[in-house]
Amino acid sequence: MLKKQKVIHRLIWYVLIFSIVGLIIETIYGYLTTGILESRKGLILGPFCPIYGVGAAILLILLDNIKENKIKLFLYGALCGTIFEYICSYVMQIMYGSRFWDYSYTTFHINGRVSLTYTFFWGVLSVILVGYVKVMLDKAIDKIPYKIWDKAIIYFLIFDVVITVIGISTYMKRVEYKYNGIYKEEKILDHIFNDKIMSTIFPNLRYMDQNGKEIYAVEIIKKDASKIKK
Repeated sequence: MLKKQKVIHRLIWYVLIFSIVGLIIETIYGYLTTGILESRKGLILGPFCPIYGVGAAILLILLDNIKENKIKLFLYGALCGTIFEYICSYVMQIMYGSRFWDYSYTTFHINGRVSLTYTFFWGVLSVILVGYVKVMLDKAIDKIPYKIWDKAIIYFLIFDVVITVIGISTYMKRVEYKYNGIYKEEKILDHIFNDKIMSTIFPNLRYMDQNGKEIYAVEIIKKDASKIKK
């Protein structure tokens, strides 16, 4: 049985490493499928896509005891990853009033939150990470000093999350007001998290109106609300 400190140490680095790796993969995938090179970040400050970091950490911890059975590893990983992605989509929409992704364009999806294609990817990712990568990764992570780096990472990620929550909330409130033709006097947070910065970092944020219609926030910012509603 691993000591609690070592488990936490590995978890922190799993999240950090795969948040960065996930962002790289997501950016490349987005470019190959759309031909557009754009930000796929999940946080404002760091080069992170935390859904991949947290998702990978969950898979590495939960599925380690079945790593020898690759079929079971694939199936359990696909299920765990899909459930995690669905919950993240729902929670983030409640937090921000906006959806970060929508798979409605795919053939098999559930409420646009998860897709069978990505379910398959979660399964493949589980086999690769848990079945092959984890052993080498753990050896490398265990050589990293605990106290200094772990605390620095935790403090930075917490600060980044707080900044991101404030930034997106400020931005989406501004988007909502503009969509509904409501004048809003700009405050200091509106200048800090201005439209140019937020639309560049989060180009795929969607605003949902009272009728359930989803519109890209960047479209609302750039166009007249009267034209968008039609």
